Amino acid sequence: MNYTHEVENMTCVAKGAYHGPAPIPEEGKWVQAMEIKDISGLTHGIGWCAPQQGACKLTLNVKDGIIEEALVETIGCSGMTHSAAMAAEILSGKTLLEAVNTDLVCDAINTAMRELFLQIIYGRTQTAFSEGGLPVGAGMEDLGKGLRSQVGTMYSTKAKGPRYLEMAEGYVTRIALDDKDLIIGYEFIHFGKMMDMIKKGMSAEEAMQKATGCYGRFENAAKYIDPRVE
Repeated sequence: MNYTHEVENMTCVAKGAYHGPAPIPEEGKWVQAMEIKDISGLTHGIGWCAPQQGACKLTLNVKDGIIEEALVETIGCSGMTHSAAMAAEILSGKTLLEAVNTDLVCDAINTAMRELFLQIIYGRTQTAFSEGGLPVGAGMEDLGKGLRSQVGTMYSTKAKGPRYLEMAEGYVTRIALDDKDLIIGYEFIHFGKMMDMIKKGMSAEEAMQKATGCYGRFENAAKYIDPRVE
């Protein structure tokens, strides 16, 4: 260690009591985190790119400083899906410190990683007070049946009004309007369930019928429109 001449000539003064860092909540315990290996927790975070063209929701399950599970969800930019594919390979097995200093291919994913890093090292995780945390695989369970991201896509113009295109339940095929042309419900296809049935040998037409449902006062509509065409 190199010291300046002034420091070399200083009188040595003893440090007072050292109590360590403030403890943070981690998986049902209070932990004084000294090293990356002291960090555990599952949490989510959102990131965005510089031109704000797309966003990433990142879910990490960290055990003893190592990323054991990563879920990368992106929206708004076609190139981000390929970036997410590469990031998924990169993230698992890295320490938190490695991951936050790694190029995760896409600006939005890098930003999400930064936000998650801050949450996790300050104990702001979903598993802060859950004893033992969550098992590896919990991130995948967030996707639900069919293992598809929860996506909402709506489009609207002043001239023609709103169109529901994709809801949590799935791809919207028809929206129901009352006699005043107000939306009172919609019909949807749950793609995840449909694809599962097709993979098991069911015909595409039958699978689509079984995966179709409706919401709201769909049956009481004055008319129905295809939101992508009409």
